[in-house]
Amino acid sequence: MRLLTCLLRQMLSGLRNGCEWVGGSPACAVNPHRLLRRQNFRAKQTAAELVRYWQGVFEAKGIPEAQESSEYIVSYVLGAKTIHSLSASSLSKPLTWAQQQHVQQLSAKRLQRMPVQYILGEWDFQELTLKMRPPVFIPRPETEDLVSLVLQEEAQRRGNPEVKTGHQGPTGVPCPVILEIGCGSGAIALSLLSKLPKSWVIAVDKEEAAVDLTRENAQRLQLQDRIRILHYDVSSGSWEQLLCWGPVDTIVSNPPYVFHGDMAYLAEEILSYEDHDALDGGDDGMKVIKKILALAPFILKDHGSVFLEVDPRHPEMVENWLQSHTDLSLNVSATHKDFCGKPRFLHIQKHKAGNSSNKNGLACPSMQFP
Repeated sequence: MRLLTCLLRQMLSGLRNGCEWVGGSPACAVNPHRLLRRQNFRAKQTAAELVRYWQGVFEAKGIPEAQESSEYIVSYVLGAKTIHSLSASSLSKPLTWAQQQHVQQLSAKRLQRMPVQYILGEWDFQELTLKMRPPVFIPRPETEDLVSLVLQEEAQRRGNPEVKTGHQGPTGVPCPVILEIGCGSGAIALSLLSKLPKSWVIAVDKEEAAVDLTRENAQRLQLQDRIRILHYDVSSGSWEQLLCWGPVDTIVSNPPYVFHGDMAYLAEEILSYEDHDALDGGDDGMKVIKKILALAPFILKDHGSVFLEVDPRHPEMVENWLQSHTDLSLNVSATHKDFCGKPRFLHIQKHKAGNSSNKNGLACPSMQFP
C-alpha cells in the first residue's frame, strides 16, 4: 500500500504546505466549521457521501492528502482496508449513526494533523499489517524498496555456492542472520522474517517504545521465535551483545538522516507526533550513519553487506567518508533510486577481514534464545 508515495516524500521535505486547490480556487475559502455544523443536521449518509464530505472539510483546513485521508478513515470504520475494496452496495448503503459518529471522531484527529497511521492504529507494510502508535516512527512506502534490496541480495547469496552464510540450520540449510538498527515498529525486521523463513533477525532500537512495539508486532504475526529484540543505542560503542549468533550476514537500517537544518521545515504531522530522534541526523544528516558504519566491521562477516536508506545528498558524502576511513574495510557497492527517481539506498560491503576479535562468532548451536 503506497499511500502518499512521492507526496509523502514532499511532506518530509516541507514542500506541501498550505491549502489544496480545487477547480482553480483555493479550497481553504470554505468555512470548515460551517461544514461540520451542516453534517450534524443531515440524514444518514452513505460511505461515498462521507468520503466526499470529509474530503471537503480536510481540503478546507489545508490537510494534506485530503481524499486519501477521508477514504482510509471511512474504509476503516466499515472494516475494510481501502475504499476500493468495498463493494458498490457497501458504498451506497447508509452508515449507522454509530458508524458516522466514529468517522467524525477519527476525522477530528486528522483535523489536528495526526497522521492517518496513528489514527487507525495500524498500517500495511510489505503485506504485513502492523500496529502503529505515536511517537514510534511510521514506515514510509519507499522503505519497502529497502527490504526488496535485502531480499535480492539474499537470493543471490543462496544462488552462489562460494558465498556462505555463517550458520547452518538443523537440516544443514544456511540460515542468514540479519541485524536491523533502529527497528521502530519492526516493519523491516518482520518483513524480512516473513519473506525469509530460514532467517534470524536481531532488531535493536534505542527507544523503549519502539522495542515494545516491535515485540508486540512480532507476537501478533507469530514471528517471535526467530527474532531477538534489544534495547540498544548504536552510540554506546559496545557491540558484543549483537553477536549471540556470531557475525551477521547483513546490516539493514533506515537511520535518522534528515539534516538538522531541515527539521524545522518538516510537515506538521511529523513535527507534532513522530519521534524527532528517529529523523534528525545531525548537521550533515550522517551522525547515526557514521556510527553504523564504524560498528559494521566488528559484527559483519567478511563480504557481508550494509543496506542503508539515506538522503539523496548522502551517497557521495558516504563514499567520500569511507575513502577517508579505509581501516573500516568498507566500500559502496551500489546506489539505488527510490520510486521518485532519487538516489535513496546504499549497498555497502565489507571487502576483507575487519578488526573484530569475535571473527568466528559466538557458539549458538541451537539457534535459540538464551
